[in-house]
Amino acid sequence: MQVRQEARPRARSAFVAAFLSLIFPGLGQAYAGAYGRAMTIAAIPILFFALVGGIGLRMDRLELLGFIVQPWVLQSIFVLNVIALAYRGAAIVDAWRLVIYMNSAVAAGGGRLGGPRLRWSVTSLAGLVAILLVMAGAHVAVARYDLQAMAFVDCVFDDDGTADCDAASGPTPTPSDGPDASEAPSPIPSPSPGASAAPTQTPLPPWDGKERLSVLLIGSDERPGESGKRTDTLIVATIDPTTRRVAMFSLPRDTVDVPLAPGPARSVFGTSYAGKINSLYGAAMARPDVFPGNDNVRGYSAVKAALGELYGLDIRWYVEVNFEGFKEVVDTLGGVTINVQIPVSDDAYPGDDGRLKRVYIPAGVQHMTGPEALTYARSRHGSSDFDRGQRQQRVLLSLREQTDVAAVLPKVDQLIAALTSAIKTDIPVGELPKLLALADGVDVTNIRSYVFQPSFWAEERRSGDPRGYVIVPRVDRIQTAVRNAFTVDPAQEELREALGDEGARVLVLNGSGVDGQAGAVARYLDFWGVSASASSQRPEGAAPATARIVAYNGAETAFPQTVAFLEATYGATVVPEVDPAARADLVIVTAAEMPNPTPPPAP
Repeated sequence: MQVRQEARPRARSAFVAAFLSLIFPGLGQAYAGAYGRAMTIAAIPILFFALVGGIGLRMDRLELLGFIVQPWVLQSIFVLNVIALAYRGAAIVDAWRLVIYMNSAVAAGGGRLGGPRLRWSVTSLAGLVAILLVMAGAHVAVARYDLQAMAFVDCVFDDDGTADCDAASGPTPTPSDGPDASEAPSPIPSPSPGASAAPTQTPLPPWDGKERLSVLLIGSDERPGESGKRTDTLIVATIDPTTRRVAMFSLPRDTVDVPLAPGPARSVFGTSYAGKINSLYGAAMARPDVFPGNDNVRGYSAVKAALGELYGLDIRWYVEVNFEGFKEVVDTLGGVTINVQIPVSDDAYPGDDGRLKRVYIPAGVQHMTGPEALTYARSRHGSSDFDRGQRQQRVLLSLREQTDVAAVLPKVDQLIAALTSAIKTDIPVGELPKLLALADGVDVTNIRSYVFQPSFWAEERRSGDPRGYVIVPRVDRIQTAVRNAFTVDPAQEELREALGDEGARVLVLNGSGVDGQAGAVARYLDFWGVSASASSQRPEGAAPATARIVAYNGAETAFPQTVAFLEATYGATVVPEVDPAARADLVIVTAAEMPNPTPPPAP
């Protein structure tokens, strides 16, 4: 009887084993039938991914991003990447050799594993090398991005002012340019001989994540062929961590007489900085004897301190965006869609070649490239710095709402390069996880926006001032608005601005004889933004039974919102009259029986 021979085990592919271990360490060993060995090799990466997954699940998306860019995390990623490269390479080679060994053993002794001669082909070895090269390429890419991220963090997050990167802008000051060429630059007193060393600055206590957080956003203009920079865009963003509400305050670049914080600078410049606010950076860089900090932080510290004094806020950090780098960032993000509320027309926009050109952006929803978004944000000759401040806030909010992390990942190289050239900040990188977690929960649909423009927030002077065209802030009103930004009724604030912008001159006469009545009415109107004054002059004729309001020389049509407000407040109908000698646009004659509202008490 013939004995039936069992079929010889089918030889396995060493290339397949190596490829499976490329997908995940240990799969190639399982394919070869060495299951215990496979579990041992796979255990380490499984435990690692479980740990990383657990950490990731505890954080939201932006908080996780802030954690990843910590220097120690990036350094750990580099080391772990090298270890993973070696470990995966060893697992791939082991799976390849294991299959060859087992195939050779089967061929030599029908399944005995006693010292067979390993048999491999050039094709199999070439496949192994190809797999190792593919695997190594992936790790080289990770290392490259990791090194880019480390360089980016070192250059951008410069909290101690020691970064020395090509993207850093020079400290040379540039005088402010005004609305016309006749303006004189703001004088910067030179240090006196034997001036003392730079003063020190007391740092703010660490942010506890609960108190109101304020950050200065700077848009700097560094034009081709010119040295230095202009801090033309100054926006302070303040966040209430409890309610996640945000307010943004823009100060026009031609604002003067901004209060200076107590310190040595007051001995040189006085209690306020007489120059335009966009020249303060340069003034601080030129006076290291009175402004604290090294050459990389002095100008920023001076601007933060001055705006903090003006607003009554502790401005903790700054974020500077270079206009040229801004264009690259927007293009890398795929552009930005903006609802243009008012058409932008500018016949004197500065081009990249130094020549003036005409730009026009129609109203409506527009998808803009980087250069187009920068033009929209910077243009001012066809409108005003005030409209420009509102447009700049609109661009920032649009970018915040539309950035898609998944869509940006394929362009991470370009984005890192663009951000490195565009952004500089003194935010400590260790604060990023907490800040990004806060930003992710911000209610962008309910952001309070202020542009401190004339006439309610400031006085505009076009002539008669030796400094040229300037804007003088009404500090008390600005500080009240900042203090109440999260509590005031937005409709009330909008009405105050509208009344202030109309600029009607109101004179209050005491027709009742009640002591202090005219002054009380004037103070109430002043609270609402109406330019009112009380006169000691008594009106002619008998005391009126009810309040009387007279509009002179067409004021009833020139100031419609003010007229409507006065009629609603005092229950009187405005009477038009013509008198070329009238000293005011509207005159209120008080009566004993009339409403007497008072402004709310200051908080």
